[in-house]
Amino acid sequence: MKKSDVIALASMPLQSPTFPRGPYRFFRRAYLVINYKTDPALIRASLPEPLEPAGDVVAVQWLDLPDGEGFGAYSATAQVIPCTLKGEACNFVSQMYVDSSPPLAGGREIWGYPMKFGKASLKVNADTLTGSLHYATQSIATGTMVYKHDAFRTDYTTERENLQRTQITLKLIPDIDGKPAIAQLVAIKFENVVVHGAWTGRARLELIPSVNCPLADLPVREVIGGHHMETDMTLPYGKVVHDYLA
Repeated sequence: MKKSDVIALASMPLQSPTFPRGPYRFFRRAYLVINYKTDPALIRASLPEPLEPAGDVVAVQWLDLPDGEGFGAYSATAQVIPCTLKGEACNFVSQMYVDSSPPLAGGREIWGYPMKFGKASLKVNADTLTGSLHYATQSIATGTMVYKHDAFRTDYTTERENLQRTQITLKLIPDIDGKPAIAQLVAIKFENVVVHGAWTGRARLELIPSVNCPLADLPVREVIGGHHMETDMTLPYGKVVHDYLA
């Protein structure tokens, strides 16, 4: 294999790259977002500088992704912390768990999404939208929301704005000697966002302490409410907004 062939590869291994080149389009991507109040001091401890907290509300999100170009079908759970960077409102993706290797590898290697392997699920059970997360066979998180109680709403402006808000990740990749080769804050913004439907309503959230899946380290003080969305969107490449090694 020539040097030009190596450089042209999208990812490893060379015989069967784990993911192709992007950008990546997602269809019928479903969300359950449960916003809740937690301890402001713990939020501050969870945000790397120079990010600044934006209150005492954080979110646990479940995602069902049945059709992701280049990644296939998978499910995910994430913990997201609203914050600011140089005055701009953004969301720091603090933890993320997925059940498939292509998005796990691509998410970490390209954008710095903090992905680990976990079994996430988002399903409709009778009259309840239910999100669950298992890690190392332990039940870690369960979120429930009433199913489409405001079914006649057609204005999705707020949802579109929220989905297009800048996401921030902490991308850490070690060098061959174990020292940091990359230590960056990366900004990502979804493009071509289409909202097929959006619903709000009563929700509940339970987080179980776990040493290797510590969502409960930001404990639930009060659930604000739930948000259910069905969307299409494009995930483009990101940009570096802070380099810790510069």
